[in-house]
Amino acid sequence: MDRKRTAYLLTLIASVGVFQAPALAKRSWFHPVELQEKKPTFNVPTKYDTPPLVSPPSPDTPQAPDTPTLRGSIGVDSAASISWREFFADPNLVFLIETALANNQEFNIAIQDIQIAANEVKERQSEYLPKVGLGFGGSYIRPSENTPEGVLDTIVERDFYRYPDFNLNIGPSLSWEVDIWRRLRNAKDAARMRMVAQTEVRNFLISRLVTEIARTYYELMALDTSLKILDANISIQEAAFLKVQTLKRYAKANQLAVNRFEAQLNKTKSQRAATSQRVVEKENRLKFLIGRYDEAPIARNSDQFMTLPVNELQTGVPAQLLENRADIRQAAAAVKAAKLNLKSVKAQLYPNLTIRAGVGFSGFSPSLLFRAPQSLFYNAIGDFVLPLINRRAIIARIQTADANQTQAVLNYEQSLLRAYTDVLIQESNIRKMQQAFDTKKREVVLLEESIGTANMLFKYAKATYVEVLLTQEEKLNAERELVEVKLNLVGSRVELYRALGGGWR
Repeated sequence: MDRKRTAYLLTLIASVGVFQAPALAKRSWFHPVELQEKKPTFNVPTKYDTPPLVSPPSPDTPQAPDTPTLRGSIGVDSAASISWREFFADPNLVFLIETALANNQEFNIAIQDIQIAANEVKERQSEYLPKVGLGFGGSYIRPSENTPEGVLDTIVERDFYRYPDFNLNIGPSLSWEVDIWRRLRNAKDAARMRMVAQTEVRNFLISRLVTEIARTYYELMALDTSLKILDANISIQEAAFLKVQTLKRYAKANQLAVNRFEAQLNKTKSQRAATSQRVVEKENRLKFLIGRYDEAPIARNSDQFMTLPVNELQTGVPAQLLENRADIRQAAAAVKAAKLNLKSVKAQLYPNLTIRAGVGFSGFSPSLLFRAPQSLFYNAIGDFVLPLINRRAIIARIQTADANQTQAVLNYEQSLLRAYTDVLIQESNIRKMQQAFDTKKREVVLLEESIGTANMLFKYAKATYVEVLLTQEEKLNAERELVEVKLNLVGSRVELYRALGGGWR
């Protein structure tokens, strides 16, 4: 009776401890650490503090009927909701992006990471389910003849069976850790959120890949346009060089003028060679991104680059970044995973209940193995374990999980701030580049008119060769700068599309 009372008392004490564990989890023997458990904050403005972006095509550069455009976001709250197939209307660019999504190694590596995360979810899910197995075993134990077991074996062996020390058993067994504190289920949920975060990493890679391919594609078109500008200027400078040679023969110019015109011509040819090399580099960069090994040139229509219109982009409100930006979605999922992981690790300090059970047949002779009910056996064991010796290791894991949760929140807030500033920077960049493009275009028109005037004045000795050279040099620089400004304008729209969270849908 005393033993029963003692057993009842111990069970009661353990039960009280189990039910009080969550209540004392804040600061108790079950949970003797202070945790930060930082909560994410969303403190960005309710709207972007910038004027609306309106940049219609210039009236003196009408759009050709088949000119590809960077489509805007008419009728939607944010341009991020537009699919990249709709945003980029150039079929050559769309083909490059589709090829990259099929062949790019970094993107395919991310897909495998998602599969690894999905397998972890399956593994965690199976941990809190009962584990059932089928076992078959045999044993042979020969005791000493001078022991009670040995004497009994001798009697049994002489009168009944030949091998009484041999034993066979077969039957299913069960082991189940009862997930009282949701330790295993929280670990499973944390793994699922890590899988979601890994999926958003893939979406982020898609957005970045789409943006890089588009930017490199437009850079290649800009370089083609620069080559045409250089070729046109080389033709003008060659004509000027021949003209100054003729003037020298008639004593209307000297060798210094001839040398200066020839030096300018060689300089322009050198710039053309360097630009051609950059074309090769950009083509090979695109081939690397799309996973191609052939030597065929990248298909493009560079003649339409300077007349490429860029329509208005709707930016929406900053709160939409939470829905559209893949990096913010990934950071938010990481915060949830870290919080669930912290809960799972904290539960390791609480008592753990494990149930083991088995049933089957057992006998010391194969002929007796399946004889029921004499050979039938069954057992059931319950283990209620509270960690004592290894508590410091568990506490260290809790503190590590708490630090990871704080890091995840800080990373989330940093991603949100980065996204907001990205939008502001690209909006401002577009506005400034549009102004720069309009003024630079006017400069090119004036310099084009000045070249004809300078050549005519030089022919009749009304202007020096230095003025002609400077006019040609200024025109060439202005045209190349106009191409750069156009590239920055187009590229800024692409970057704004990415900053708003577009490019992965």
